[in-house]
Amino acid sequence: MSLLEVLLAVVIAVGIIGVLVPVLPGTLLVLAAVLVWAVDVGGSTAWTVFAVAVTVLALGAIVKYAVPGRRLQDAGIPGSTLAVGGALGLVGFFVVPVVGLLLGFVLGVYLAEHRRVGASAAWPSTVHALKAAGLSILIELLAAMMAAATWAVGVVVT
Repeated sequence: MSLLEVLLAVVIAVGIIGVLVPVLPGTLLVLAAVLVWAVDVGGSTAWTVFAVAVTVLALGAIVKYAVPGRRLQDAGIPGSTLAVGGALGLVGFFVVPVVGLLLGFVLGVYLAEHRRVGASAAWPSTVHALKAAGLSILIELLAAMMAAATWAVGVVVT
């Protein structure tokens, strides 16, 4: 394993952590590292590995929105509730370091649902939204790990 491959492995690991920590662009780091490796190694095997990684990450990006979105729609939670949660999450990100994004999202969803359905039904809707957000992160994490595994196989094969 070359020095470049070791550095790229670190970037991929940081990218995987970035899926869990919303400060870092997780899947973009994984994709960029695999691209740099494919350019460095060259050849059909490296570019096939890159194509598979791109496909896995693209499918993960589509599924991470489609599946949780469908579950929220089935639970009757409108997109406007998520928009309010996202907006307050963004504010929270800057107001309270590290945990502000999560706190702001939860507060925003709760307040939007409180206004829409009342106090008694607001918390169950908030829990549905949190489960959907968690599922979205899990799907993205799985896609990033599959792309990383594809890269690792490519490193071994080349």
